Amino acid sequence: MSKRTEAGTRAAGSRTGKATAPPKEVPSQDSALRLMARVASRVRELRKSQRMPRRALSEASGVSPRYLAQLEAGEGNISIALLQRVAEALGVTAETLLASGEATHPEAQEVMTLYRLAPAEVQSQVRRLLSAENPGALRSGRICLVGLRGAGKSTLGRLAGEALSLPFVELSSEIEAWTGMPMSEVLALYGQDGYRRLESEAVLRVLEQHDKMILAVAGGIVAEEKTYALLLERFHTVWLRTSPAEHMQRVRAQGDLRPMEGNPAAMSQLRALLEARSPLYERADAQVNTSNRTVSASLNDLLAVFASNRFLNSQRP
Repeated sequence: MSKRTEAGTRAAGSRTGKATAPPKEVPSQDSALRLMARVASRVRELRKSQRMPRRALSEASGVSPRYLAQLEAGEGNISIALLQRVAEALGVTAETLLASGEATHPEAQEVMTLYRLAPAEVQSQVRRLLSAENPGALRSGRICLVGLRGAGKSTLGRLAGEALSLPFVELSSEIEAWTGMPMSEVLALYGQDGYRRLESEAVLRVLEQHDKMILAVAGGIVAEEKTYALLLERFHTVWLRTSPAEHMQRVRAQGDLRPMEGNPAAMSQLRALLEARSPLYERADAQVNTSNRTVSASLNDLLAVFASNRFLNSQRP
């Protein structure tokens, strides 16, 4: 087109009010060279991180060693089809090799490859571990002691808190402080259903107040499905257990004669209750048997369980 014709065309565009489309920008040679260099670097890094000889990559991808050498040198004008074959042989996508920005770290790339090759069940476990709802992060350094009355929750919880410089909270005391009433009045006023609701609310309060703590809860809390599920999710749980006879003996030693007073079948009822709740207590993360153990020995057992299970390590999965 002559200069006069070109000028006339522009003038005609002005007269008609239609904008003349700007010329399309052609990718520069420099950008193409940068892309080739990026692909070359990523292929080299991935192959070396997997300790894969070039010959092995050639056999896996069907691309000749000579062509791969040119590709890794940034000199190979490889087709998309061949690049896809190389990427698949390295366990990645072609997009990974072409994407702008920093290359994925070789170790992360290896994890990606292992994840891709893993069975669905393993992939699901990995997702749970890496999730923001990871149980280790949710539980942090919070420990909850469960079990029937007389197992040693209050005594061992307080001593363990002192030994580890952790706050110790009894949920019943938290409820009493919140309502301003002793437990007997709380139960009389609210009834069993109302008390269970107060328990659930109290658990939420202590969760807001403490990232690290030891909590002792009433023996029957495990029968309240939602509240117990919350405890299992947000605390490392330990079942303190002992024999029915010791349960009864310790409760009476605390000055509470109600279990036996006027009730000759109390022991058989206690055995039945323990048997019924045992499957729920067994859902706890760990157990400590305090039967025929001194307080000092049981405390050492409990601290050992904390340490072996890394309950105070917030990164524990």
